[in-house]
Amino acid sequence: MVAGYGEADTQRRLAERPKATPDGRGPFVRDRARVLHSSALRRLAAKTQVMGPLDDDFPRTRLTHSLETAQIGRELAAALGADPDLVDAACLAHDLGHPPFGHNGERALDAAAADCGGFEGNAQSFRELTRLEAKTVDASGAVGGLNLTRATLDATLKYPWTRTGAGLADGRAPVPATAAPAGPDSTAARAGSGCGPPDLTARKYGVYDDDLAAFEWVRAGAPAGRRCLEAQVMDWADDVAYSVHDVEDGVVAGLVDLRAVAAPAGRAEIAAYTAGLYAVDAAEVDDALAGLAALPWWQTPSPAAGARGFAALRTMTSELVARFVAAARDATRERFGQRPLCRYQADLVVPAQARAECVALKGVAWFFVIGPRSAGARQARQREVIAELVALTAARAPDALEPLLRPAWLAAADDAARLRVVIDQVARYTDASATRRHAELVGRPLPGVL
Repeated sequence: MVAGYGEADTQRRLAERPKATPDGRGPFVRDRARVLHSSALRRLAAKTQVMGPLDDDFPRTRLTHSLETAQIGRELAAALGADPDLVDAACLAHDLGHPPFGHNGERALDAAAADCGGFEGNAQSFRELTRLEAKTVDASGAVGGLNLTRATLDATLKYPWTRTGAGLADGRAPVPATAAPAGPDSTAARAGSGCGPPDLTARKYGVYDDDLAAFEWVRAGAPAGRRCLEAQVMDWADDVAYSVHDVEDGVVAGLVDLRAVAAPAGRAEIAAYTAGLYAVDAAEVDDALAGLAALPWWQTPSPAAGARGFAALRTMTSELVARFVAAARDATRERFGQRPLCRYQADLVVPAQARAECVALKGVAWFFVIGPRSAGARQARQREVIAELVALTAARAPDALEPLLRPAWLAAADDAARLRVVIDQVARYTDASATRRHAELVGRPLPGVL
């Protein structure tokens, strides 16, 4: 048994034979290994984070982002007394379901999946972990996912509610985000929770109706709508990695000019833009950016400055990560004391200043990099590829599906269930394989997609 965690926390949904060669590893160490060795994690190496995998020789992909999130989450978990391997596994797993072409692909798949309940990257990640990854099989011989422990699966759930719980009616009109409950001062309470684009933030959810049986098993005994501490740590680590490293990448690419943050006029423009994206107060964003720019390690480096410029940028990145982690650690300890914290014994407390600074950095990334790249011919072609892939795969299923997905398509009860399997297939493609597969199915290449 792991200290602080009960028998139910380390239980697995499907029975497994003992290993032929016992190795003495704990359940959460095994969970981390299963995610680390999964095919879904490997695919993230070729999926867009912000810059596409072919935009640069060393871009941050979904995989590198997940590794960075895991490092941040692991350290914060250890500081609070939660199990580091559990949080590491959840951080590695948090983006497994994200499709090709980043959030542009997510929007396109959501539209294509309208007849089977929509598409959501977080819900797809849960589906990969519990249904699509072929580590185990259930009694009927169907794929049973990685069969992670209850506590680790619970820690992957940023949004422990269904699409209906997120306030999405059949007409897909979101109700206010407050419809999804969150613990006091938890990271869900901040503006722009999660690293998705603002237009998706208010309608995030963590499970499809099709996967409710697994979800209900995971959430047995958990307070309705409340996230465990480990999930909150994972979410904050995700936000920190996303906000800090996307700005770093933008500077390296020559797209982000940090001098604008130090200048009042430039800062005001960024703050107004950010306020429009995240429905936050522009003055708070301006104050947050001004406070960061006044710190002794805040720099305005340029790659043209050579080694000193890159070193200054890396120092600033490191200081920002440390600042955000320390803020959450210290505030949580102040509220809940020095005892080991895990599961539902506490909420992660993120001070308002840290939240504002994190959102402000997201605004910088959107202002200089993501916003300008989210429109245009290439993005339109990417959405066209996704839409046509879904249509062509559905028309040629089951032959157009990978062998592991064909039994689910053949066993599907109706068209909606069959469409969900097709969505599973397209979501699994990388940026490059989606383009190649589209060319194969349509019989002609579609240039300028990657």
